[in-house]
Amino acid sequence: MVRLLPKETKFFDLFEEMSSNLILGATAITDLLRDFQDTAGYVKKIKDIEHRGDEITHTILIKLNSTFITPFDREDIHTLASSLDDVLDFINAAADRIILYKINAAPAAAYEIAQIIVKQSESLARAVRNLEKLKDVLPHCVEVNRLENEADRISREAIGKLFDTEKDPIALIKIKELLEVLETATDKAEDAANVLETVVLKSA
Repeated sequence: MVRLLPKETKFFDLFEEMSSNLILGATAITDLLRDFQDTAGYVKKIKDIEHRGDEITHTILIKLNSTFITPFDREDIHTLASSLDDVLDFINAAADRIILYKINAAPAAAYEIAQIIVKQSESLARAVRNLEKLKDVLPHCVEVNRLENEADRISREAIGKLFDTEKDPIALIKIKELLEVLETATDKAEDAANVLETVVLKSA
């Protein structure tokens, strides 16, 4: 009887919307870090994008609680939504640090890591688009993981250089924290990729 009931496919549309929104957030923080022009405007834009992400996440969780048959494991739906939302949360956290700490310049590494977040977001979006058919998902997950390793290397090298060259301890703390928050966003993207990989492997 259960097998005759259709699975709710609206989740795939919501995840596509969520990943597209994530690209917007990643692009906005990258644009901000490129030249630090109109910082307040970019921060507001990122907050609006983050709020939209929260709304989509909330919609997914409500739908999860009201759907009898889901397209894949309920736990994985919940974890994927949370992981994608976490990436956006840390993008927003980086924007918050820029305003809170009055940062008006940052090392090139911050911009490089932000660019990596954009690439990860684009790879996640491609994986999500292919999720319903369970085709060509894993290569994009592998790319997200590769990019996380690259971001980790860039962050470590930049923080090491910061300790060697920055004489102002307060400035050092501010920039170090900004780099760490950005790098954590790449970690969260990797978490999302791992969930997508799990969904595919469970369905194999």
